[in-house]
Amino acid sequence: MACLSASSSSETTMFSLTKPTQHRLWIFCLFLAIHLTPLPVSAKQGSLKEVTDGNWEEILTGEWMIEFYAPWCPACQQLQPAWKEFADWGEDMGVNIAKVDVTEQPGLSGRFIITSLPTIYHCKDGVFRKYQGARTKDDFLSFVDEQKWTAVEPVSSWFGPSSFLMNSMSALFKLSMFIRRCHNYMTEKLGIPVWGSYVIFGLATLFSGLALGLLLVFIADFVFPSRRFSSSDYYQKKQTMEQARLIQRQEDEHEADGEEDDDEEEEDEDQDDVWRRRGSPEGRPEPKGQGFPDEALRKRVVANREEQEEDT
Repeated sequence: MACLSASSSSETTMFSLTKPTQHRLWIFCLFLAIHLTPLPVSAKQGSLKEVTDGNWEEILTGEWMIEFYAPWCPACQQLQPAWKEFADWGEDMGVNIAKVDVTEQPGLSGRFIITSLPTIYHCKDGVFRKYQGARTKDDFLSFVDEQKWTAVEPVSSWFGPSSFLMNSMSALFKLSMFIRRCHNYMTEKLGIPVWGSYVIFGLATLFSGLALGLLLVFIADFVFPSRRFSSSDYYQKKQTMEQARLIQRQEDEHEADGEEDDDEEEEDEDQDDVWRRRGSPEGRPEPKGQGFPDEALRKRVVANREEQEEDT
């Protein structure tokens, strides 16, 4: 019995000594398993950036690859897995990979004149080029790594996203989206019929046009003031000019009257010549009321001729 009790006590002592050692061994094995087991490939957190109307100017510095997409576009949905895989390599290659939802960012849609989806742009220090190659991860990587973008013609500065023209287009697209949202709010939330919404927008357009025209008139009058306010002797000059016009008009009328008198004198001389040829003794017709009838005048002319012949 003494031997059995001694052996059991020695086994208990051995078990108590090996238990902490086994626990440490299990922890060490678990640590090796965690760090040596390869993890599945997944997108890095924050590798795919989102560009909005508020932060789009960040793409003017550095190198970027930007995708314009819409959630409802089937081609855009097919491109998303390859684009996310491409985004995993962005940090290693020193390229920023981003995307733009045109349904939420209408200003950027107008700024880049997006006419088809998906559309991909490459940007290097503010110079934009449109990507026209195949849409796979390997093609994206070779386009950036081999600098194939140098063979693509850049977008003209006139149509660059930071130009005045594209700023105007962006504002126009934002306005159109605002009008659309107002239309949907009035028809869906307020219950206004569609034709009523059109009437409201028509009246708003009319009154805004009148207000804008009036504002432009005020600005033009302020920049280029009227002569009556810019010159102190404006009325005096105006009166002098009117008097000069009146004098010129009177002189023209006087010259016209003089020409008419000359014409009348010429006509009188022609009539005198005619009457001289007919043999009138006075060289002109007798005044009215003192002349003779045509028969008596003819007889008188014949008698005068006979007397002249007798005298000769």
